[in-house]
Amino acid sequence: MNGPAQNQGPRATNCPAIAPLLPFYACDELNAAERGQVDAHLAQCAACGEQLKQERRLLEALDEMLQPADRLNPSDTLLAQCRSELAERLDDLASPPAPEHWQPFGWLRRLIALRPALGGALLVFFGVVLGAQVPSWVASLGRARTADPTVNVRATPRLTEDQLAQMSVAGINFVPSSDAAPGTVQVELRAEQPLIISGSVEDGDVRRVLTYVIENGHRFDAGVRLDCLDALKSHTTDADVRRALLGAARRDENPAVRLKALDALRDSAEQPAVRQALLDSLEHESNPGVRVEAVNLLVHSLRQLEEDSAPALAPVPASPPTTAPKSASLPTDPSVERVVRALEELTRKDPSRYVRLRSAAALRQIGPREVQ
Repeated sequence: MNGPAQNQGPRATNCPAIAPLLPFYACDELNAAERGQVDAHLAQCAACGEQLKQERRLLEALDEMLQPADRLNPSDTLLAQCRSELAERLDDLASPPAPEHWQPFGWLRRLIALRPALGGALLVFFGVVLGAQVPSWVASLGRARTADPTVNVRATPRLTEDQLAQMSVAGINFVPSSDAAPGTVQVELRAEQPLIISGSVEDGDVRRVLTYVIENGHRFDAGVRLDCLDALKSHTTDADVRRALLGAARRDENPAVRLKALDALRDSAEQPAVRQALLDSLEHESNPGVRVEAVNLLVHSLRQLEEDSAPALAPVPASPPTTAPKSASLPTDPSVERVVRALEELTRKDPSRYVRLRSAAALRQIGPREVQ
């Protein structure tokens, strides 16, 4: 009697530690050390052995049932995923909690939680202060940011050729001034230090920059070149401006710029250099619209020449049309004869029908005496 009682003593004290391991033992989820401990206990405790049998019968009953998980995932992938997530969660719980970082407005949150009225008043106060100060701060920062890199110059120093060459790398924009007096332009130069030149086209530096853009058109956008032509078209009496316009009319790669350059030279069309540029356009221009504009300006130049020579020809008596020389209405000028010959050539051979018609109309406008 005493022997069995002595054997049950250790079993009774050890069963509470072994009983929670029996379900995992039945599922083969214990490591080697835990499994050896359970095996040693089961060899001495019949009660725990009976409980293990119940666990195994429960597992067999569950295996016989058709479970949704079997249909969804008959392999062990789902079980392995669950085990992995469980292990990660256990590791997170076992690791020490991360230290709490300092929170800038933690005191304000605690104050609102403890004293809502006082916390609300502080929030309103801070809102009023920030609403009053933030716009001025933003404005001051904006002024400082825009004032530092850009220099706005009205009484501009003379720009050197090296400065113009450096500025041409980034580009030059012509910007009409919306808040300045009429006749004033703003030229924005983009270089290592942006520079804005404000003034009339009469100002030497403004005019130099505009003519530089036109003469070096391959470095700048076509829109910038067109803006510069608009600004300079009323100053064609200046030799540098007229030379830049003539170069653009002959060599600019954009037909719209060439057309604009010819239009800017309208008031100087009677000048020999301008007329020569118009004749060159008739001979070498590939765009028919530009050729038509050159025809129009040539006719315009001949009309101006006729008006200028009319007072000197007024006292001369009229002669019969059959014996009248060509200079009866226009002075003898080889360039006039070249204009007539160029128009006749266009009338016969130009590939554009409109250019041929316009050239024929121009010959009729000049009159029969000029084409004899």
